[in-house]
Amino acid sequence: MTAAPIRYSIQPIDLAGHLFSVSCEISAPAPAGQCLSLPAWIPGSYMIRDFARNIVSIAAESAGKPLGLEKRDKHTWQAEPVADGAALRIVYTVYAWDLSVRTAHLDQTHGFFNGTSVFLAVDGQTDQPCQVDILPPPADAVGHWRVATAMREAVGVDGAAHRHGFGWYEADNYDELIDHPVEMGDFTLASFDAGGVVHEIVLTGRHDCDLTRLCEDLAQVCQWQIDLFGAPPPMSRYVFLTMVVGDGYGGLEHRASTALLTRRDDLPFHGMDKQTEGYQRFLGLCSHEYFHSWNVKRIRPAAFIPYDLSRETHTPLLWLFEGFTSYYDDLALVRSGVLAVEDYLNQLGKTITQVQRGAGRLKQSVAASSFDAWTKYYRQDENAANAIVSYYSKGALIALALDLQIRLHSEGAQSLDDVMRALWQAHGQTDVGVTEEAVFSIVKTVGGATIARWLRKSVSAAEDVPLARWLKKIGVQVQIDVAGTPSLGARLGATSGPAVLSVVHEGSAAHRAGLSAGDTLIAIDDLKVSAETLVPMLARRAAGSAVRIHAFRRDELMCFDAVLDRGDVSTRLALLERPTTPVRRLRRAWLGR
Repeated sequence: MTAAPIRYSIQPIDLAGHLFSVSCEISAPAPAGQCLSLPAWIPGSYMIRDFARNIVSIAAESAGKPLGLEKRDKHTWQAEPVADGAALRIVYTVYAWDLSVRTAHLDQTHGFFNGTSVFLAVDGQTDQPCQVDILPPPADAVGHWRVATAMREAVGVDGAAHRHGFGWYEADNYDELIDHPVEMGDFTLASFDAGGVVHEIVLTGRHDCDLTRLCEDLAQVCQWQIDLFGAPPPMSRYVFLTMVVGDGYGGLEHRASTALLTRRDDLPFHGMDKQTEGYQRFLGLCSHEYFHSWNVKRIRPAAFIPYDLSRETHTPLLWLFEGFTSYYDDLALVRSGVLAVEDYLNQLGKTITQVQRGAGRLKQSVAASSFDAWTKYYRQDENAANAIVSYYSKGALIALALDLQIRLHSEGAQSLDDVMRALWQAHGQTDVGVTEEAVFSIVKTVGGATIARWLRKSVSAAEDVPLARWLKKIGVQVQIDVAGTPSLGARLGATSGPAVLSVVHEGSAAHRAGLSAGDTLIAIDDLKVSAETLVPMLARRAAGSAVRIHAFRRDELMCFDAVLDRGDVSTRLALLERPTTPVRRLRRAWLGR
């Protein structure tokens, strides 16, 4: 006999108060009293967020009568036993006022939610099918709202939703239910085909986007990724859910969709002759989250099978799932023809520069950074640059070095693409979790024992990745530039207003002088300084010169003597002008042209 589905409903009931009303009906609750819980974190964002704190009120009922409901811990409730054969219904309200890709947001302009923020899990019944009735807000509250989600419309259910409409949707189990975010509002909708699958772009918020151009570019990127892993793609439909704002950036992957947050100025506009840096950044974000459809949503760490959303789940492999994805996001742009080679090398140079400027790269390995993501990477403070390394950025550089080594060692016959395809076949298509040893074994098969040993050492050691020699062998020159303006070796928290230090790099002029993050610079050599004037003032001095800095630390005025460092060092990549034919062939295979 097929188990009765867990039935949910969700409706915006107070747009100005940012409240969703949610219900959960269980036809066969546990005889001893049903336990229910809300996740503490959402896959893809490795931080305990305690979504249950946003539940404003909650109650239980059965056969139309109130039922006792006891809270057992911060996100778990237990209902009293019900009469034989009676169903249990939990009714609750959720506060939704977080304009991010991780939780839920509701106002007069739109509604958005991830299932982890609003749908209670029914203990012992998370494998059962789920149905959810997505209801519209009060008719007089908004205009014409629609629904966008990759969740499939329910079949054979009264009130079943039509595509982009309110009504009943369904999922095979709780894990799938919470992996389909939902957008509702008066959004812009466009679509394209890639791999024989419809891909939708949903834009919520005011914008002047050139949708034709965006669809054409994303179609090329998505098709390239599908071809990399092999058709057909692992979803029957895909949705880019995009919230457009004045200033914001973010993305979160899901099995058949992604939730994105972007600046409206980063979208392409009609008449745009040359790609802006903002548009390149947005394309890279879309590419990154789409690549996750394979790498982390289906090729998963063994520690995530199954997900335990009640507590931290540690894995040392985020360098593979986020770092390698970060390598492929821009690489997919250039190899699909959407991004110019020069622009790709420029982005790559910025990544190298970013990693090199942080002393944390020499203190923490990417494996340790992955494991400590919950307490360090996702909880960064003012000392993060000096203490930790990004498994995104340095993981991408390790992926680059691995790719180049395999290409050089095999004379172009193999590459990191073969590693990713092998991971997909052995783990993504089989749902067998990935371990560190499994990764090293596949790399050994594709690239050889020496390269596998190099990878093992690189992810576990806090050392720089020697990219210059491998890049040169594939026809790319690494150049080190030093800025003409002397440096304090500190970053400001804003580009305008008071000059408040947000980061002081270890060993820098600011550090040696005794300055700290949070200090507000007010004068250099007795002249007033601000965020706008700091760089011009430093530019009038020479590296090695002494300056006197007055600053407030909290409410106390302090004086510091600093000796300026030479300008900030950055890395720039350029194509070798006259490579040999074998080198040109390798470079073309790597960059796609």
